[in-house]
Amino acid sequence: MTEEPAAPDRLELRHVRMAFHTDGLPFQALDDISFSVAPREFVAIVGPSGSGKSTLFNLIVGLLQPDSGEIRLDGEVAEARLGRFGYMPQRDLLLPWRDILGNVVVPLELRGTPPRESRQRALALFPLFGLEGFERAWPAALSGGMRQRAALLRTILGDSRTLLLDEPFGALDALTRREMQDWLLGLWTRLRPTVLFITHDVDEAVYLADRVLVLGPRPARVVSELKVRLPRPRHQSMVALPVFGEHVADLLQALGVASSPIPDPPGAGPASTVDSPA
Repeated sequence: MTEEPAAPDRLELRHVRMAFHTDGLPFQALDDISFSVAPREFVAIVGPSGSGKSTLFNLIVGLLQPDSGEIRLDGEVAEARLGRFGYMPQRDLLLPWRDILGNVVVPLELRGTPPRESRQRALALFPLFGLEGFERAWPAALSGGMRQRAALLRTILGDSRTLLLDEPFGALDALTRREMQDWLLGLWTRLRPTVLFITHDVDEAVYLADRVLVLGPRPARVVSELKVRLPRPRHQSMVALPVFGEHVADLLQALGVASSPIPDPPGAGPASTVDSPA
């Protein structure tokens, strides 16, 4: 009995390079980027500010084209990539003159889906996204977390197979951010899309992902890769596990920001102590 061949990677980048030109001079943004993402895998990307993470996403979705290298989808070189990903940028970009239902059906409208079918497909997902009862609400009336859920629903209606999420929780407060992380993991477990997730938060990367890719300073390249050794399903108490701390320390070291002891100032004596009261 012969084994079936393994499914090709959903996304693969091979030696991708890209430069911008400013005042006639080249400015290298990405240099020899190579990595792959398997079907239904959750991969996080971390890197310094300005390292080219958003540029990388713009390349993948087809808003930009690389100067050299290949971008492959399902094993095939993909020159035309627009419309083949669900892409959620850092801001929710909800249209203030449309209610929430009107906002989330935008990608279906752009594809020419009949209005009745567009609304039915969207409404069927409102309970899963915690938006039931807010179909006719205006974006300004929603909390930050609800706006992000609406934006992600719009993204999934555009393409639910592969999602590129660019710091979707970066503007949220700490408690809402944790709630959204758990909600996103529940959604991913149920729908199992392929996810590529940009974040500046190494704790968030470890908590969410199967693997974490670390980009170096511009021109960006993959300088490290971490396979997360946490079981699924994930829960917030896992942040106290030793392996979680080890992963975070490894990522900080790869980013060049690992903590080190603060040296004593010149001429300082031994650290003082405070006696306990008698």
